[in-house]
Amino acid sequence: MPRRARKLDKLVIANRGEIALRILRACRELGIRTVAVHSTADRDLKHVRLADETVCIGPPAAAESYLNMPALISAAEVTDAVAIHPGYGFLSENADFAERVERSGFIFVGPRSETIRLMGDKVSAIQAMRAAGVPCVPGSDGPLGEDDAENLHLAEKLGYPIIIKAAGGGGGRGMRVVHGEAALLNAVSLTRSEAGAAFGNSSVYMEKYLDHPRHVEVQVLADSHGNVVFLGERDCSLQRRHQKVIEEAPAPGITDKQRRQIGDVCVDACKRIGYRGAGTIEFLYQDGEFFFIEMNTRVQVEHPITEMITGVDIVKEQLRIAAGEKLHYEQSDIRLTGHAIECRINAEDANTFVPSPGTVTQFHAPGGPGIRVDSHLYSGYLVPPYYDSLIGKLIAYGESRATALARMRNALSELVIEGIKTNAPLHRRILSDVNYIKGGVDIHYLERQLGL
Repeated sequence: MPRRARKLDKLVIANRGEIALRILRACRELGIRTVAVHSTADRDLKHVRLADETVCIGPPAAAESYLNMPALISAAEVTDAVAIHPGYGFLSENADFAERVERSGFIFVGPRSETIRLMGDKVSAIQAMRAAGVPCVPGSDGPLGEDDAENLHLAEKLGYPIIIKAAGGGGGRGMRVVHGEAALLNAVSLTRSEAGAAFGNSSVYMEKYLDHPRHVEVQVLADSHGNVVFLGERDCSLQRRHQKVIEEAPAPGITDKQRRQIGDVCVDACKRIGYRGAGTIEFLYQDGEFFFIEMNTRVQVEHPITEMITGVDIVKEQLRIAAGEKLHYEQSDIRLTGHAIECRINAEDANTFVPSPGTVTQFHAPGGPGIRVDSHLYSGYLVPPYYDSLIGKLIAYGESRATALARMRNALSELVIEGIKTNAPLHRRILSDVNYIKGGVDIHYLERQLGL
């Protein structure tokens, strides 16, 4: 059923850092009043200073603040807010939270809880996508049973190497590559144990391990009236330990025909499962073929590069969809123009990757044509040690990939962050790498370069 149109005049931003500031800016453009929730460690965040109202929801530990469902819903109640936007991370893909928000009478800015639950379990997500005609990696087509002989036979049929994955995993966790029969049963057992401890779900499944894939993902928007569009694709292959480092859009080497084909498949799948909101369908791409791996039912960290090449404000569309409005775009309105690259700036040592919290003694954001900086940093801001190390995103746009690369190099040379260590030197190194400049490197490339 379509969501009934409802005036969205006040919203709780249930997140922190750069995405919270990004949501606040979108709300201001739409005339929506904002409530910033924060831990005691985050009272000086930029969006907290700028919000219409603020509510402290607990101590620094995320489990007692940003993951505290009663505290977040209470913040909406005491401020007479209408909606809650979860951003990314924390509770953004927690089906129980989405359900509790809506049962409490508030709008959850995101998909329905049953959709989040369906896509949150990797086995059920693969089954749903396969039923919708989305190409998937050859695998077990369901959770592995306890029959060792059957599991050994399946692995032999798929052909080594294979990968064992946790059904409830994500963010690169709960995975184990197996190169031969001797290691399989132990790998299944270990992954089950780790999955149960980390995700509360010990189910695991098996897939053929692709040895040189790229990570290519498709951005979709869907309203509650059955309208769905795709906004092209992104290449997120520059990764370290399954964590994205640099993303770009569109993906190098993907043809218009391939883009239309995979985009149409994603649109049809979203219609079939009744998807609502912004979402990203992620694929491994190898030898000209796409293989579904998971769907993220939230706004992505790398959404700005899609915004730059399409002119669509994804966060504003999230808010409009949540209010029950129809999409402002049809597929024929979506045009991909130019190229955009995003570097994730983390507070960490560029060589050891050890987090580097502390006070930012000086901050200067780069500028110039095509440069966008999404960051909550300012001079004097104290980067706390309690949360993810992402402190900003540097985005460069150009009419061509070569121009975007040149502008990103300029921007990295202008970026000043003093008082803490950042991974900016790593980005400068990557932007001068011959193979990266050529385009189309696989998901293992960066780790090979780093010797990991």
